[in-house]
Amino acid sequence: MTAPGLRRCVVVGGSGAVGGMFLELLRPTADELCSVDTAAPRSGEASKATTWLTADITSLNPGGEAARRIAAADLVLLAVPEPVARAAAGPLTALMRPGAVLVDTLSVKSHLIAELAGCPGRTEQVSINPMFAPSLGIAGRTVAAVVLREGPGVTAFLALIEEWGGRLLMLGPDEHDRITAVTQALTHAAVLGFGFALCEAPVDIGQLTAAAPPPHATLLSLLARMAGGAPEVYWDIQAANPHAAQARDGLAKALRQLADLVADGQERDMASAFARIRGFLGPELTQYQMRCERAFAALQAPPTQCDSPAPSDS
Repeated sequence: MTAPGLRRCVVVGGSGAVGGMFLELLRPTADELCSVDTAAPRSGEASKATTWLTADITSLNPGGEAARRIAAADLVLLAVPEPVARAAAGPLTALMRPGAVLVDTLSVKSHLIAELAGCPGRTEQVSINPMFAPSLGIAGRTVAAVVLREGPGVTAFLALIEEWGGRLLMLGPDEHDRITAVTQALTHAAVLGFGFALCEAPVDIGQLTAAAPPPHATLLSLLARMAGGAPEVYWDIQAANPHAAQARDGLAKALRQLADLVADGQERDMASAFARIRGFLGPELTQYQMRCERAFAALQAPPTQCDSPAPSDS
């Protein structure tokens, strides 16, 4: 069944992982589906029921097929890096028809929102952030959403996310960036800092693999997953989020506090620190302990030939 008002859909960046995921999700519900990208279709995609166009959305030919598709679209979804999205904001909103829905999938909201505020047009606008790697699928996963300009098309698109099995988390723009500064920028900084330290340690990966207790093996697994991802994604999260520097400073301060605590030789201070952490986790403490047990159990199983690395979470 076609979502009300979302019959003609354009995904900009359909050759990428995020854009490809939304092409797959939209294919059963859209009457017309088009991908616009500077890159060629991914292997095996060109034969599917999608129109594939090669074009640069920051400098569209006004008489070209890509511009015509965007002008006629009910939904235009941007699955592109932030610099491209910001550069395209003006041309796209000027081209799109009134009432059409513009969606972006950026990890940081504040800069694009400021760009859109000065753009022409009367599009409906919603900014989403899938909080998972596309390879994991949307079912049961969180999709953060910031409504910029509401309307029936935005409502229909958010309803589609829920029909696909996504769990919507509605946020304000600054609220989104503050939360992702912790959930993404701080988390990635901790894992990358661990990796940077390993590179300077007088050990090799074979020794670590043989000796690693479950917590260390878990961190190695997180590091390996991130190392297999796109560096530009992690750069954008660290550099573009206006609250990321504060998150990194907090991490550096916490490491200094730990060093000072041990240097002072006061074991009771460590007990107080643990009590503070348990207090922060509050009612979630037990469920995260159980999740850790399950993760450690999974680490004991050797990988099979069916296992393959997935693109990293953003």
